[in-house]
This record gives sequence, structure tokens and C-alpha cells, in this order.
Amino acid sequence: MASYNKVLLMGNLTKDPELRYTPQGTAVVNLRMAVNRKFRTKDQELKEEVCFITAVAWNKQAEVCNQYLHKGSGVFVEGRLQSRTWEDNTGAKRSVIEVRAERVQFMGAPGAKPQAATVNSTSDQISDEPSTESAWLAESDDQAQAHEELS
Repeated sequence: MASYNKVLLMGNLTKDPELRYTPQGTAVVNLRMAVNRKFRTKDQELKEEVCFITAVAWNKQAEVCNQYLHKGSGVFVEGRLQSRTWEDNTGAKRSVIEVRAERVQFMGAPGAKPQAATVNSTSDQISDEPSTESAWLAESDDQAQAHEELS
């Protein structure tokens, strides 16, 4: 049976990256992310779900993430699901499923504040206007409503 393990996530960091090094000197960073999903219920009430996920980056990518990302930074993570199991200090078995980041793309200008920057495709200029999921969803809702009115 064939298997495929690929994850694509876009969200914001809920805290600063947590960089550490293995005993062999390999850099590893935890990126704690919030990924939002907005939807309408059957009663057309707007709801929002938030999923909190940890992405783990290694080696040079871990160091670069630690250098340029901070709480609130927008990131796009491509990777795979990975599970780990260990015993805590009390001897209880613990397990976690996290994303092993293969690629991390920063969603704002380098060194920018938590506000995301967008590139205007017509002028190739960087805009300081926020490029948030909520703005994108609101725009999508407006387009969907216009499409329904035309139908």
C-alpha cells in the first residue's frame, strides 16, 4: 500500500522560536504556530477555529528561523507529520505529533514587525498593509456573495 505524508500550513507564531542544540551540536528549533480556520455555520454565523501546532526545523534552517522570526511572525511551513514518544520525569509515557519542517517561508519582510508585508504585483513594491487570513477570507466571502447574486 502506498503512503504519502505531506503537510502545508500557514499561520502565525504564538511565541518566539525556541532554539537548542543536540549533544552533537545540531541546531533544532520549535516553531509554535496558530493556524486559523474561519467558516459559516448552517445559520450563516461566522465561526473561527484555531489549531495550535508545533513545527520543528533543523540545522541551518533552525538557526535562520531563530534569527529572523518572532512571536506574531507569519510563516508558511511545508513538511511531514512525525510522532515522538518519551517518558517524562514521573515515568509516564508521553507522545506528541508535530510537523517536521522541510521548508519554512517567512511571510513578511526581513526584520519587519509582526505585521505581514505584501508585494503588490502591479508595481512590485512592498506594502505595509497587513495581509491577514481574515482579510483574505473577507474578500473571498464578498466574491462568493457576488457570485451567488449573479446566479
